Amino acid sequence: MTNKPLTIGRLARTLGVNVETVRYYQRVGLVNEPDRPLSGYRVYSMEVADRIRFIKRAQRLGFSLREIAKLLELGDGHCDDVREQAEKRREQIDAQISDLEAMRSALDRLIEECQTGKHRGHCPIVETLANSTL
Repeated sequence: MTNKPLTIGRLARTLGVNVETVRYYQRVGLVNEPDRPLSGYRVYSMEVADRIRFIKRAQRLGFSLREIAKLLELGDGHCDDVREQAEKRREQIDAQISDLEAMRSALDRLIEECQTGKHRGHCPIVETLANSTL
């Protein structure tokens, strides 16, 4: 970070996010909007920058903005509650992995059917998708 004031544009560039992302976080209450001085631009604090970093890291772990808001609300010192949220998220990820593995198996079967060449005149993948027999 530089010693220059953190305007919304500088904040966004520094954090690698879009200005509209910062504004959206303000609208949904994840980040407070600083007061506008009489002559000039709003200046954001390092705490706001740290909070946006927290939000982006949590998103990379798969937390939704609603879940992130709850984590921020719980804050430090509520480790059991935060751990519970993380466990719920992990369960959701496990379910997604299971669904993806099932989708992969279905596609593998269809690709194998296609490769056998038994289906002259029609494609088993297209036929399956058209008939919704997955």
